[in-house]
Amino acid sequence: MHSLFSDGSDTPERLIELAVAGGLSAVALTDHDTVKGVPRFMAAAESAAVEAISGVEVSTSTTEAEMHLLGYFMDPADSTLASQLDVIRSARQTRNEHMLENLQKLGLPLDESEIRAFAGDDVIGRPHFAQAMVARGYCKTTREAFDLYLGSGRPGYARRQTLVAEEAIEMIRAAGGVAVVAHPFTLGLSDQELSDLLGRLRSVGLGGLEIYYSQHTPEQVQTYSDIAAQHDLVASGGTDYHGSMTPDYTLGRGFGSLHVPDELVERLRDRCT
Repeated sequence: MHSLFSDGSDTPERLIELAVAGGLSAVALTDHDTVKGVPRFMAAAESAAVEAISGVEVSTSTTEAEMHLLGYFMDPADSTLASQLDVIRSARQTRNEHMLENLQKLGLPLDESEIRAFAGDDVIGRPHFAQAMVARGYCKTTREAFDLYLGSGRPGYARRQTLVAEEAIEMIRAAGGVAVVAHPFTLGLSDQELSDLLGRLRSVGLGGLEIYYSQHTPEQVQTYSDIAAQHDLVASGGTDYHGSMTPDYTLGRGFGSLHVPDELVERLRDRCT
């Protein structure tokens, strides 16, 4: 799940309320490149009937593709983790400046203050750009903003400096957590290419693969399960809930049929350093 500390619309406390209302047994807050919302998230769960798991979603790069790595069960107070995430977030700010320049050249000017109105105290991300573009009337929906301008390869997009995947895995493990590759279908790799990449990352400490996911088809779930078993990777799963940013998703159930088995939590916990 994501909170307003990255690109979600809900507070950490509200996410716990929704998890309890939805009958979920365990939830993780995995904001992009930050753990600043985790202490509030964990505190809110202390008196709630749901287990809260500290998490993060880190933007990384490999020779094959850009990749998001999930970290679970890390110590959010780990000083090295905090400092490295600060570097990543600074790179996001530089990327945002380039995106503003790109949109200006396209005749779609935005002021940073307009975008900041949607981001609040958080580092600005592409969803906030999309919201500002809708408010300006440049696009009808945030999805249209991504499809036409902000998505990877689109004219308003700009890449940003990231950690290489091996560095991110080491960072997560050093903070006591387990590293998991998120939504593997987004890598755009063939099954064999994905297997080769996961095998390489397994050798440096990768612990799991996100198999149960809102947008995965039953065929993908089976394929990813087979690849995970081949490399002794633990299965994980999640909704990737962003609140109003993902209005079609129900927390914990995706489009309605998502089911992440309870026992995966303990398997992930067992992989922590």
